[in-house]
Amino acid sequence: MIDIAIFDEHRLVLEGVSGLLSGISDFRVVLSCDNREVLVEKLKSIQIHVLILNMHDISVRNLNLIVQLNISSPKLKILIVSVIDNEEIVLKTIKAGAKGFLGKDADRNSLMEAIYTLRNGHDYYSKSITHLLLNRYISGLKADELSQSADLANLSSRQVEILKLWGESQTNQEIADRFFISVRTVESHKNHIMQKLNLKSTVDLVKFAIKNNIIEI
Repeated sequence: MIDIAIFDEHRLVLEGVSGLLSGISDFRVVLSCDNREVLVEKLKSIQIHVLILNMHDISVRNLNLIVQLNISSPKLKILIVSVIDNEEIVLKTIKAGAKGFLGKDADRNSLMEAIYTLRNGHDYYSKSITHLLLNRYISGLKADELSQSADLANLSSRQVEILKLWGESQTNQEIADRFFISVRTVESHKNHIMQKLNLKSTVDLVKFAIKNNIIEI
């Protein structure tokens, strides 16, 4: 069971996000809060695995809230949800301590996948955010960084196939249907790939796939 807290200063949005997560057996919304002071105090007395912070502006006040929560609840995984998804803003939230960011392209499936991924100890960014950060990385690449990586030999042929399909923007469900396996098995494969390659985020996974010509850009 994954215990979840949701913060948004708009009560209607709180109810909407809670509704998206309702009926999912692995999830339990323990706290739904619209006051930042109450949120900080509540998190001192209850254990939460993932906190969803819906931010309508990425102000210094909100960045300080992320920093404060990381200090008071170091095991908490913070997932930012925001329509403001420019590179500078995303990098500021990461620096403040957020472990995931969902942009305006995210849907219910993205939210579910993000929660599972953060609970498993990895960072998560929606497709638009991944591409945003990836473009920053690519712009600074040097020619010698494009060489083949020996780590590729650690992956099975099935894992390479799954990595390629995921890099081509196929969803977990589409990959599962292709190989006649469950969505959970696909997620398990992705986690094993990241563990084998000692990668911490989906951004790093895409970097690896590009370096090794598994996917094209």
